[in-house]
Amino acid sequence: MMRSAVWTGLLAAAASASAQELKGWTPGKGFGWVYGPQDEVGALNAITTPERVLRALREVKKGKVYDLGVRVDRTSFKWPGHSPTEIISFRSPEGVKRGKDAPQFTASSSKLGWHSCALFISDNLGTQIDGLGHITKGDDHHWYNGFRAAEHDTDFGILKADADKIPPIVARAVLIDVAGWKGVDALPSNFPIGPKELQAALARQQVDVEPGDIVLIRTGAARHWGETGADHQKLAEHDSAGLTLAGAKWLVEQKGAVMIGADTSGMEVGQDPALPGAVIPVHEYLLVEQGVHIGELHFLEELARNRAYRFTYVAMTNRLKGTVAGTAMRPIAIE
Repeated sequence: MMRSAVWTGLLAAAASASAQELKGWTPGKGFGWVYGPQDEVGALNAITTPERVLRALREVKKGKVYDLGVRVDRTSFKWPGHSPTEIISFRSPEGVKRGKDAPQFTASSSKLGWHSCALFISDNLGTQIDGLGHITKGDDHHWYNGFRAAEHDTDFGILKADADKIPPIVARAVLIDVAGWKGVDALPSNFPIGPKELQAALARQQVDVEPGDIVLIRTGAARHWGETGADHQKLAEHDSAGLTLAGAKWLVEQKGAVMIGADTSGMEVGQDPALPGAVIPVHEYLLVEQGVHIGELHFLEELARNRAYRFTYVAMTNRLKGTVAGTAMRPIAIE
């Protein structure tokens, strides 16, 4: 009992000290549109300082790297509102030689050729980070910070708060293994993860979320990804488990999470039991109202097996101007 009380006191003291230096976060309120009228970064502004990066790097103790990205191809499971992936051989050694349109290669004494591919891919596929322009609301189709479609939409992507504005992320992170707490391989369909479930899982792990942390929630769904996520039926059985609006508010407003992710294609519960009929209320709250990015389809199985609950998270999006999500990513966790 004494050790537990001491541990709780230390966590509370650390959280209090961290909160004082977390730019833009107000306990009980969260973040919001607080970084200026032209800001396109949101809550990640709070952790991009050199001091925050150094603090995250000091979290590394073992030097063990975990690959959090899932492999994708044309067979991969996805949300039905996004286009499929096609990776097409644009040039091939045989095609180059047969077409004779690259004479320097055709005449090469080494008989050189090359491969290149054309990609047709959704910007919301595989392991991803939703940008702050992904979700809009209202008749004016506005998104984070009041950016509106009438001013910032084009035929070639959005002009404000696109995924290219997501800065390189080097941050302290926490895994909340809800499936592990429940003692199941994967949570059942539409399992809601609210404050009670998050707190219970954290207590089991003896870790806490501190202001400025990235939070990754394990449902167990990605254990069924396999090679390329081709078993759509099996993945669909578990993919709708996820975070409720109350859970998201607790993580942002009470704990100071700057980004929240999971191992599913949507991160939030398919239907929030407290909000019958609501459509993606967690996305609306996090992306539009709070400026908190969402991570999806992060592979968390190895972290859970090793009980690596606290680590350093590193991620960079592809530099595709105008996109609304960092797509087909390969973030890492370093323990």
